[in-house]
Amino acid sequence: MTLTDQHLASYAAQSTTSRGRLFIEPASSSRSEFQRDRDRIIHCSAFRRLEYKTQVFVNHEGDLFRTRLTHSLEVAQIGRSIARNLHLNEDLVEAIALAHDLGHTPFGHAGQDALNACMHPYGGFEHNLQSLRIVDKLEERYAAFDGLNLCFETREGILKHCSLKNAESMGDVGQRFIHKTQPGLEAQLTNLADEIAYNNHDIDDGLRSGLITEKQLLQVEIFARHRAEVESVYPGLSGRRAISETIRRMINTLITDLIKTSAALIQKYGPKSVDDVRNMPKMIAFSDSQYQEAKVLKQFLHQYLYRHYQVNRVMSKARRIIHELFDAFMAEPNLLPPDYQVLSASDEQQKCLQQARKIADYIAGMTDRYAVREHRRLFSIDEN
Repeated sequence: MTLTDQHLASYAAQSTTSRGRLFIEPASSSRSEFQRDRDRIIHCSAFRRLEYKTQVFVNHEGDLFRTRLTHSLEVAQIGRSIARNLHLNEDLVEAIALAHDLGHTPFGHAGQDALNACMHPYGGFEHNLQSLRIVDKLEERYAAFDGLNLCFETREGILKHCSLKNAESMGDVGQRFIHKTQPGLEAQLTNLADEIAYNNHDIDDGLRSGLITEKQLLQVEIFARHRAEVESVYPGLSGRRAISETIRRMINTLITDLIKTSAALIQKYGPKSVDDVRNMPKMIAFSDSQYQEAKVLKQFLHQYLYRHYQVNRVMSKARRIIHELFDAFMAEPNLLPPDYQVLSASDEQQKCLQQARKIADYIAGMTDRYAVREHRRLFSIDEN
């Protein structure tokens, strides 16, 4: 057992008993297997591109809004705090958190929906599957194998969602969707850390942008309660400080509730190993009351921020860019960089399927500003 494993619960993922990598490699003398995974993710090209991929706002709209990169760092920070309190593997949580959005398209969920529509005749597009495809196949950093050759447990956590049809072709990480078992607690935890991060930080970005107001948010119980608490402690405080204090308290409440509820569920079911965890109900969860409050907040953000007419206008342009890029590349694959052109296949149908997937890889890998620039190169007579 490594030093990093000594404080872990028996049901936590242990780096020394990992299910291993697709390609066997000698162990490191200075890092655990999950630390190596984290380091490989941080140094990969797809991770760097997250800096210029949007959360809600397109990248050029402002320097202070969250990007996929800052969001991933926030998820990792929240996840590690929770893992530490539950005696779970912090390094594994961090690796999953940093990799969970690698497969996202430019322009957020609008871009993903558009690319999925384009790919509908060719097997569809899921950003979770694309994240796994990146770490398993698309990254080119090692001489001995494609991808990053991550541990099973990290790959399992990256694949949060998967259709049954796709699961059947996913090998080991797809089995839990077929047999309806659970992933390890670290994967469960990171999924909810993601939710805590984007709900609360989208409030911050929404207020900063002016698309939602504090008056509107006071209709939401979890915000109103914590805003009143700030006013009680700091009478008359307003502006950025008041908002930051409120959001900070909301995040703390959600984390505290998640730790308390999850600890109680773990004690109730009494897992002794990771295998026990996989065959038990989910044990990382909010209390019923906190879940309902978070649900109301999420509904508010969908109604007033994500579907705001100004966001809709930008995302309508984004969808058009994705569709037009895809159609242009499918009609004329020679417009693509050579690495993304399929030159030969067993038959025309296979060539078409392979070409479509290559185009999806190319578009999904674009940053917001690169997609805009590529669109101009193809459709503007003044660009080259």
